[in-house]
Amino acid sequence: MNSPQIAKITEAKTENKDVKTFMFEYPKKMIPGQFFMIWIPGVDEIPMSVSYIDKDVKGITFRKVGEATNALFDLGKGDKIGIRGPYGNGFKINGKQILFVGGGTGVAMLAPAVEEAGINNISSTIIIGVKSSNELFFEDRFKKCGAEIHISTDDGSKGYKGFATDLADELLSKEKFTSVLTCGPEIMMKSLLDLCKNIPFQASLERYMKCGVGICSQCCIGEGLRVCVEGPVFDGKTLKNIEDFGVYKRDAAGRKIRF
Repeated sequence: MNSPQIAKITEAKTENKDVKTFMFEYPKKMIPGQFFMIWIPGVDEIPMSVSYIDKDVKGITFRKVGEATNALFDLGKGDKIGIRGPYGNGFKINGKQILFVGGGTGVAMLAPAVEEAGINNISSTIIIGVKSSNELFFEDRFKKCGAEIHISTDDGSKGYKGFATDLADELLSKEKFTSVLTCGPEIMMKSLLDLCKNIPFQASLERYMKCGVGICSQCCIGEGLRVCVEGPVFDGKTLKNIEDFGVYKRDAAGRKIRF
């Protein structure tokens, strides 16, 4: 599992001008919230959450933000990438009514969890938070799951004008959710955790990773917790005791970078 398996991209879909989805055959079993280490030949290997989970087919959805993701974005159907994994801990999907909150491309990795909730007859409400309506994707996919969809845009171009956390605050005051699951900017997730109080909470964190298997310790947070092994999904009780959650991350050299 720690050597890349070469996979051919069987489908490439442009979600918006900066976001793409790649599908590929990969029969290993996994759960929503786990991630792959994706090797872009000749460029780099990077962690990437899974956005589609089927028995024999998996998918990743990503935004081009740097050298590796720009190179990946330039690939298409028929091109090959290397895959290691799946790694890490995923979401625990249970209860009667779940509130999902996704910010930016964080929405992508929540999609398999929303689908699993639907399969298990769990009521789902999802907030999709983006800067502007031209960044939206997966709306139709969530509708097919039977999820109740709420959209927040910073500029008010669609749905609620404001932050996803403000919209979440409104929903939490009106409805009784058995848990809240989230992925997105860490400041957003920290604010959401503060809102949840006694509601069970799970969040997927992102940190700089090199190995993906807990050896290099590059992705450590708090008191020696490794995002690639103990995470990337952490519960609210754990996150409340992590001093760097929502405050800072570390770059490739280990320097603190404040959010």
